[in-house]
Amino acid sequence: MKKFITIGIVLVGIGFLGWQIYEKASVSSKNISSPRNKAAVAVEIAPVTKTSIREIGQFTGSLYPRSEFRVAPKIAGRLEKILVNIGDTIAGARLVAVLDDEEYRQEVNQAIAELEVARANSQERENALQNAEREYKRTVALREKKIASESELDAAKSEYNGQQAKLKVAQAQVSQKQAALQMAKVRLSYTQIRVPENHTANQRVVGERYVDEGAMLAPNTPIVSILDIGTLIAVINVIERDYPKIQSGLKAVIHTDAFAGQTFTGKVVRIAPLLMEKSREARIEIEIPNDQRLLKPGMFVRAQIEFDQHENATVVPIAALVKRNGQQGVFVVNRQARKARFVPVELGIVNGTQAEILNAQLSDAVVTLGHHLLEDGTNIILPNESLKDSALRKTGETDSTRDQKSGSGERS
Repeated sequence: MKKFITIGIVLVGIGFLGWQIYEKASVSSKNISSPRNKAAVAVEIAPVTKTSIREIGQFTGSLYPRSEFRVAPKIAGRLEKILVNIGDTIAGARLVAVLDDEEYRQEVNQAIAELEVARANSQERENALQNAEREYKRTVALREKKIASESELDAAKSEYNGQQAKLKVAQAQVSQKQAALQMAKVRLSYTQIRVPENHTANQRVVGERYVDEGAMLAPNTPIVSILDIGTLIAVINVIERDYPKIQSGLKAVIHTDAFAGQTFTGKVVRIAPLLMEKSREARIEIEIPNDQRLLKPGMFVRAQIEFDQHENATVVPIAALVKRNGQQGVFVVNRQARKARFVPVELGIVNGTQAEILNAQLSDAVVTLGHHLLEDGTNIILPNESLKDSALRKTGETDSTRDQKSGSGERS
């Protein structure tokens, strides 16, 4: 019996000791956590400003010539001469290449000879027709005098009609040979390969050369390419979100790595009426004047297009934007109370560094760094304010009172 009483006393003692340990641990935890919950957060701040803000789209793309085509022969032949090379300027309908034309000159001579034969044949038929006409008239007169028979009159008339038909055939052959001569001359002219006249192009140059002199060319074999680089086209692809903002005539500022620090201006001239299904992007073309010929087709470019601009807008740094409970907002600084207050906001124009606030009247400053530790009403430590100063401010102790206390301690 005494054994059981002893065991019970021991168990009660152990339970009481465990309860005491738990109570002390709870108090210690509260004492530790309480200062942490009330600790001020060091933050960076930035002023709220009134200024103009622009919505600018940033895009990348490539440069293309305003027009590009390849000069090629219409006929087959051996390339005898190339009169231009890469980089040469092309003005007007310039001669760029010559084919061996001996065969085509012989075709022209043959066509001339055949035309002369046809003309001689036509002249012969014309003379025969005149003789048949005189014979027919003489037979008609003799028939009226009852000298010629009816059969002689019929034969004369038949001969006359036959000569008329033969003359028409001869004249048609003359026309045919004339056309053949013109065709031979046209084919001969094809040996002189020229750039087509274009009054809208202002600076055309030779881009590439594909063959050398002496090569045998088939019809439509490229010889050189001609580029119009007086005006270039920057092609960019715009995603679905920005597509409704693009309008014809919008100004674009162009940057390229080849001319760092230098900008070029252009304007939107063409907007694709569809978005590609795979990429969900639309093709946009920007026309860029290139009078100095600095820009070249194929260069990589960055284009900035201004969509909108608001004057006297309330603007905060984009780093100040945070989300709390699903709401977009900013932490506004209360300098007197050294607290941060969360204010929900509605955004307007947002660019790379700034955001426009539409629905809130903000002033003074907002938190830009450290707001991930903040809640509405959290104490803050402003820049250039030490933790010691913050602790003294919270306890209400100033430097002067602290000095007074230390002085009185020394006197005692």
